[in-house]
Amino acid sequence: MKLASSATRNAMLACFAILTSGCSAAYQGRINDAEVHLVDYFQRSDGAAALISTMDEQNIDHAYVMGLPVMKKWGASAPKAPRFVYGDDTPVYYYSFTDELIAREVESLPTESQARLHPFVSGFNTTDMNAAEHIERELNYRPGFWQGIGEVITRHDHLTALTSDEKPRANHPALSKVYNLAARHDMPVLLHTNITSQREDNPLYLQELEQALNQHPDTRFLWAHAGTTTTLTRTITMKFLYQTVADLLSEHDNLYILASWSLIEVMMPQGQIDRRWLSLIEAYPERFMIGSDVVGQFQYQAGALAVWSPILSALPTHVADKMAYQNMLSVLPKKPQQK
Repeated sequence: MKLASSATRNAMLACFAILTSGCSAAYQGRINDAEVHLVDYFQRSDGAAALISTMDEQNIDHAYVMGLPVMKKWGASAPKAPRFVYGDDTPVYYYSFTDELIAREVESLPTESQARLHPFVSGFNTTDMNAAEHIERELNYRPGFWQGIGEVITRHDHLTALTSDEKPRANHPALSKVYNLAARHDMPVLLHTNITSQREDNPLYLQELEQALNQHPDTRFLWAHAGTTTTLTRTITMKFLYQTVADLLSEHDNLYILASWSLIEVMMPQGQIDRRWLSLIEAYPERFMIGSDVVGQFQYQAGALAVWSPILSALPTHVADKMAYQNMLSVLPKKPQQK
């Protein structure tokens, strides 16, 4: 989740990097957004109509839209209501109604606007062995409406610590059933799983992700931020990440990288492009996509996407077009039913 100051700073960084990176011109191609949370951690939202308005202003054609699978509790002992998910130590809890909120918002739009939004179902407990059954029930209730599953939140810094109940992980047996369901319905899974903890500058949790990828080769995994968070990038260097991602892409053709949020800090340390990442994107041009990761409010969407302009501008045009636009559409169900 980004705050206004972060979005502004990142947008300024993007503009500066374009001028200093040797690119002849900023990327001018079409843009899609592969990660929009229509609600925040209190399940509040500016609404789908506001999102479409922002997309129109910024010439964004399509967006994945999803809820958030957890709700921040306002504890009776708190002196005031929390304003942010990490505002105090009260927990978050799984909140299935998030999917209904998303569906109602999308369905309230005109048909042509609905066609630009691609809803993902996310309101389930990732450690519940009945989770796949719950998702199947929702898919049957709205046939053809849902186009993906996620964001599935597993290891996620302080959010994991605040989550009531058993702690989630990418290779949890409950999620194995969800991944099988996704494959049967030809749906991508947007997965957040940290690659490490904030005190370990090595791929501590790599085995959990690898097990999911190995056991579910027919499931398309969109790895949110390539396992990074701002908590991680502020406390460790993450220099290992490039080789980790390169190895994973080489070994698993069902893995895609959702370039959003904190990943830019690894690809562009100190505002300078690490050109190894450009080579990696060129080597796997169908496997990267960009997203804003905005949460409930959409005024920061343009700034969150603008941070990727230096990367897109430094890539060959046909590769940049895939990363910015085509890839997020290509991984959706091949023959979605009519809404």
